[in-house]
Amino acid sequence: MADVPLADVRVLDASRVLAGPFCGMILGDLGAEVIKVERPGQGDETRGWGPPFWNDLSAYFLSCNRNKKAITLDLAQPEGKRLLFELVRRCDVFLDNFLPSSAARLGVTAQQLHKENPRLIVCSITGFGQTGPWRDVPGYDFAIQAMSGLMSITGPVEGPPYKVGVAVSDVITGLYAAIGILACLHARQRTGHGYAIDLALLDCTLAAQVNVAQAYLTSGLVPPRQGNAHLQIVPYQLFETADGHIVLAVGNDHQWQRFCRAVRREDLAADPRFLTNTDRVRHRSELIPLLEPILKSRTTAAWQELLSAAEVPHSPVLTYDQVFAHPQCQSRGVRVTVHDPQGRPVDLLNTPFRIQGADLPSFTVPPRLGQDTEEILSRLLGLDAQTVDDLRRRGIV
Repeated sequence: MADVPLADVRVLDASRVLAGPFCGMILGDLGAEVIKVERPGQGDETRGWGPPFWNDLSAYFLSCNRNKKAITLDLAQPEGKRLLFELVRRCDVFLDNFLPSSAARLGVTAQQLHKENPRLIVCSITGFGQTGPWRDVPGYDFAIQAMSGLMSITGPVEGPPYKVGVAVSDVITGLYAAIGILACLHARQRTGHGYAIDLALLDCTLAAQVNVAQAYLTSGLVPPRQGNAHLQIVPYQLFETADGHIVLAVGNDHQWQRFCRAVRREDLAADPRFLTNTDRVRHRSELIPLLEPILKSRTTAAWQELLSAAEVPHSPVLTYDQVFAHPQCQSRGVRVTVHDPQGRPVDLLNTPFRIQGADLPSFTVPPRLGQDTEEILSRLLGLDAQTVDDLRRRGIV
């Protein structure tokens, strides 16, 4: 392809589970050659996180490992680490989620990797970062959601706190990792030297709580759970309809006026308690009980028609079958069918990147464990098939 954004970038992805692999997949979607490094015989544990499975690959593994090649390498063996270092010298990025103590024990800290390749971008993802008293405590998404404050603001007003329905701490950290790597690759063109990126799930999850966390820093008040409402915008929440639910997302005062006209309640628009968003937030407990019977008076479909005509932001709550069948999602191609080397089709989530003026690579199915070991070691390190077979017999690859 003529203009693949990361065609000249090679990534050695020694990470597991979600945050690191998700980052590596993003770089692969943008055209980087991503080589996934896994332990012989075991591999990334998400390979077995199912059902559901497609053939013997779990849906979980399929979700974050497309557009990669896969090799196996035992880093605990001296020969395995030597091969890793030879690959490091030929790569631009090294991505890992080793605990600091594990990286030191294996001899693959950023400092040691930079001795092998001073231009390398090392991105290390951990639960709590490379410094601090919790640096060697493993990080798990659910626990991070709890510790970061995210669960304290998620869920119904009454009852227990809730986690987000996906591993959002891992996903957010993977996004930050990709951003940091791309920034360092850009800076390296100017400086000529490598960088070490230290990313913590806790830091990233807290940073992603933006306005709610900032509201605490600004006011000193611990924000209460709002359920399906917004802390700082009213009305911006889920309402019951005659046959289901709808999200009403009135984001400014003009939209509020349009909503009131649409429901023939100009009295609410003129009420001094509700004139501005600040007023509506302050008088939330008075306004919402007035709106609830209004929203419950029509079906969800009727509300969609009325609010669309009035240009008031809203949405029904869709299930996955409805999402993938939605004409907007279909027009954007959010589902893509990919074929494995045997020609078997599998549907994957598409990348959200739509970049005019650039070519993006066609998707490849997430790799089988170690499927590209011989090809990578031959092409990059010049090893012949007999040598690779000997390494395999000794459990090094």
